Amino acid sequence: MDRATAGWINGFVGVVIFSGSLPATRVAVMQFDPVFLTVARAAIAGILGLGLLVLLKQKWPSRSEIVSLAIVALGVVVGFPLLTALALQHITSAHSIVFVGLLPLSTALFGVLRGGERPKPAFWLFSVLGSALVAGFALAQGIAASPVGDLLMLAAIIVCGLGYAEGGKLSRTLGGWQVISWALVLSLPLMIAITIFYMPPTFPGIETPALISLGYVSLFSMLIGFVFWYRGLSQGGIAAVGQLQLLQPFFGLALAATLLHESVTWGMLAVTVAVILCVAGARRFAR
Repeated sequence: MDRATAGWINGFVGVVIFSGSLPATRVAVMQFDPVFLTVARAAIAGILGLGLLVLLKQKWPSRSEIVSLAIVALGVVVGFPLLTALALQHITSAHSIVFVGLLPLSTALFGVLRGGERPKPAFWLFSVLGSALVAGFALAQGIAASPVGDLLMLAAIIVCGLGYAEGGKLSRTLGGWQVISWALVLSLPLMIAITIFYMPPTFPGIETPALISLGYVSLFSMLIGFVFWYRGLSQGGIAAVGQLQLLQPFFGLALAATLLHESVTWGMLAVTVAVILCVAGARRFAR
């Protein structure tokens, strides 16, 4: 198997794992405080990541790499999990997954800013059109119903795109799984301290689905998914493998409908498809 094919396979596995993040978070925040959920998942994954780094005897990153790792940590370890957990107190996971259709565009935009690329004008046309579709969908749902949830999801997509782009760039030199492991370790002391502070007084009252969801977002969404994702980006290239994110809304909507029995309307599907087409067009003219 050549390197590019391996990259596509690893990237696809990562996207499938990430697709379960929002439905699992939706279940978990029904019984866990969003802040606790955010820091607990990072603390659990950070301990596992530290074990991997020690076991495989990885060298300490350089000063410049630590700066990039801090950006990754702020984007995907803290920012995206916290903002989505807060958003899912106001909106359904099916509704939030429509916003995930903007994630490839967010990643591309930060890739442009960080990499100094000069996209063609058509890139910005697709970018504006895709953003307008998402904004229009949110307004059509009734701005008084969940404006906070929609704004939190938009913020989550922005910080996640930054974390993906920074991590993808850094994985070329530091290594795929090492990027997320070091980012988790970098934030581990703070995450453990906040976890202890926000820890529920008792766990027996927490139902099994919430505990399973906490385990999923800690082990799979926070660590294993990134191991495959960043490995795929480094093997197959950020521009190519990054397009696999376009499949995530479809997987997420299917999970929300089958596992959570949430309503997935034709409007949600239509907007998701339209946004994906816009993002695909933007990616085509990104270079």
